[in-house]
Amino acid sequence: MGTIAKSVAGEHSHAAPTPLPWKSLAWFGALLLLCYAPVLYRLAQQWYSDEDMGHGFFVPIVAGFIVWRRRQALAALKPETNYWGLVLVLWGALQFMLGTLGAELFLSRTAFLISLIGAVWFLCGTKILKLVAFPLILLWFMIPIPAIIYARITLPLQLFASGVAETILGLIGIPVLRDGNVLELASQKLSVVEACSGIRSLLALSFLALIYAYFFDRKVWMRWALLIATVPIAIAANAARVTITGVLSEYRTDLAQGFFHMLEGWVLFLVAFVLMIATHGLLNRIYRAVQRPAEDEHA
Repeated sequence: MGTIAKSVAGEHSHAAPTPLPWKSLAWFGALLLLCYAPVLYRLAQQWYSDEDMGHGFFVPIVAGFIVWRRRQALAALKPETNYWGLVLVLWGALQFMLGTLGAELFLSRTAFLISLIGAVWFLCGTKILKLVAFPLILLWFMIPIPAIIYARITLPLQLFASGVAETILGLIGIPVLRDGNVLELASQKLSVVEACSGIRSLLALSFLALIYAYFFDRKVWMRWALLIATVPIAIAANAARVTITGVLSEYRTDLAQGFFHMLEGWVLFLVAFVLMIATHGLLNRIYRAVQRPAEDEHA
């Protein structure tokens, strides 16, 4: 009996989950925060001052909450040291130094994320890194787009929005003359500036699409499908905003600026979010329609 009891106890002790190396993770986390404190401080300042990056404050909170939700699955995995993660940490440190010397904010900021991913990989291993991959991917949404890429994206978006507005305004009988991203109306001149390019709603809506798909759909591919769908939705919503602004300015010029213009942007963002939810429903219908014949054939 004693031998059997020892054997059972041994099996239970062997099956017990191995706790994560919280002390090591805390030390690495504190060191990362200390080393990257100036970069993170300037990043938080940009979240506060740049309307395009207002969602940045919510990104680490949501990512942390998702990790907390997976705490039981994490506890069931055995941490394993992987020295490739240490290589990634050193890569991040080198990139941080190059970004600091070259005054390149994007390199410095992404170096923090690279080092963070490397620390998790080094201390916990590949299996745990895969389990927290999604929240780590979400953290990239807190990094602003590089200025050179931002400039290349915004100008085509500005021209597209102003072109759509010119066409629709002409179709409904409102005379308009377009010069690049400037719309000449009878009442006033409307300029589709960078803030009205749609990049702001595109970034925020893309982040929301991934979060929405994570909480309301178990299919991993749905996250990336909705992420792709947000691009045309956000662009169309912004073109609609410019068009509506042109229509309203024909009746009251003050509706094209200030509080009313900002309120219009929020309303159309909510419309874009509803369209994204509708897209989710449509994709699920198509998925079920495709799966049903396959299941029937298999049965």
